[in-house]
Amino acid sequence: MHVSRTPLALAALATALTLTTACSSDSGGSPSGAKSLKLTAMTPTASGTLDDVTWNLPLGEPTTLDPAKVGDYSPNTVEANLCDPLLRLKSDYSIGPGLATAWHRPDDRTLVLDLRDDVTFWDGNPMTAKDVVHSLQRQGLAATQSVNTQVLASVASIRATGTHQVTVRFKTPDELFLKYLANGFGAVSEASYTKQAGTSYGTAHGGLMCTGPFKLTSWKAGESITAERNTAYWDTALRPKVKRLTFKFITDAGTLTSALLSGQIDGSYEIPSTVAKALGSSGTGTLYYGPSAQTVFVAPTGPSSPLADPRITQALSLVLDRDALVRNVFDGAARNEKTFIPSFVWKGADAADIYAKGYAALPAVPAQNTAGAKKLVRAAAPERTTVTVAIGAGDQQSLQTLTFLQAGAAKIGLKIVIKQLQPAQMSGLFYDASLRKGLDATMTLGYVELPDPLSYAELFTLPTSPMNWIHYDNPKVTALLTKAQATLDADASAALFTEAQALYTEDLPVVPIAVPYERMFLNKRLSGAPASFAYINMPWAAYLGGTGEDAS
Repeated sequence: MHVSRTPLALAALATALTLTTACSSDSGGSPSGAKSLKLTAMTPTASGTLDDVTWNLPLGEPTTLDPAKVGDYSPNTVEANLCDPLLRLKSDYSIGPGLATAWHRPDDRTLVLDLRDDVTFWDGNPMTAKDVVHSLQRQGLAATQSVNTQVLASVASIRATGTHQVTVRFKTPDELFLKYLANGFGAVSEASYTKQAGTSYGTAHGGLMCTGPFKLTSWKAGESITAERNTAYWDTALRPKVKRLTFKFITDAGTLTSALLSGQIDGSYEIPSTVAKALGSSGTGTLYYGPSAQTVFVAPTGPSSPLADPRITQALSLVLDRDALVRNVFDGAARNEKTFIPSFVWKGADAADIYAKGYAALPAVPAQNTAGAKKLVRAAAPERTTVTVAIGAGDQQSLQTLTFLQAGAAKIGLKIVIKQLQPAQMSGLFYDASLRKGLDATMTLGYVELPDPLSYAELFTLPTSPMNWIHYDNPKVTALLTKAQATLDADASAALFTEAQALYTEDLPVVPIAVPYERMFLNKRLSGAPASFAYINMPWAAYLGGTGEDAS
């Protein structure tokens, strides 16, 4: 799950998801009048090996690669190829075996994980249950500073019950825990190495010791991260075709465009819309659009914000020209959806039909209605009509989006002031209340890491969540979501979630903006990588290889 930037063996042949933009925005589809786009989950299977591939991280250099601490685009993009999790995310956002071959529940408070017995770390030492137990338990220690501490809230104990078996006991049943094993929380590091590295684990100085298809060989701060293929990788079907993978940190759109067009950079996820326009017609490579679990919305930063009143957020939603926004800001590469949780999150789930029925029952994406918006503002009668909204400095997409919202707000007596924050402050405000002082709202560029919408909804609706900045408290919603997490039957849990969703959609003060498609560019000599947003937690580079044009 992710807020401030805001869950895997794949078929041999790529699965393409084709969506047209002829859907009406009321159905949760793309706006009418936008260009048609084909969404691709996987690019064509690679046919050859390559000596070197250079990949870009357009959101900058990671601060850590420790799986316990990754939770953003750049670190996830690298770490997912280095440290295998117990379960694997697939390109359609479903989950399958990873380092754990199977799992079962003897009762509703016990989860038994059977581990592979043929896995070694990069140093040749075998992976055992002790490494798994240590990797999971260390995330509950304050010294680790894990971003996943909340995952352990329901856990009573984690024990090795065999050389290659781990048993987790719960205080209360928890249907989300298993799914968290497909992201950084479930990644396994060598216990002895991690203990020796201490707080430097995952840094340029401390290094890593994992089991993934690539192994970290170099980290030159401010310049590059280099990984080389693991020739002894346990998954023989995914032994990399790329011998050496180098990550660069080009954040300037113009520089990135030039580097991709010249072949200096071979590929990148999260291609900005301005760069996409320049790359779309180039002969250098292919720009892919993929299904995504990303979400863009505006949310209040505290209970004193004018936007903490759902009537104000509903009014802003009514003045937003979403069709024009998707065409002009996202260049047509986005969808209008009814909630701030993308439907791609649950489309690969066991209970997909139930989630789909619940989504269909939600109110339609609102058409523009300035008169209706004015009535809501008059009824709310906010003490302040000026709303200060934070975005990251240099984030042109958010700036353009807020400019659309700003124009609509002015028609209903609200003034939106856009405040651009430096990256550290923008990222930090999601975790540090003092950095939200003087702000009324933030433009959130989030994504949902797990194939379960419950994981994201809880962040904003449960009274105990540190992300519930406005102290939203709907007892019915809390009861339903709490029960949903404690319900192990997939259909029953989904039904409880959709019941809660229908309630919080009415009174949770959030302005859903759009669900952007994933944008990935591949040089013409490359293929094989997933184009869906699932790359964020899957070993995407292990699928990467040559097309034959420049393979070695």
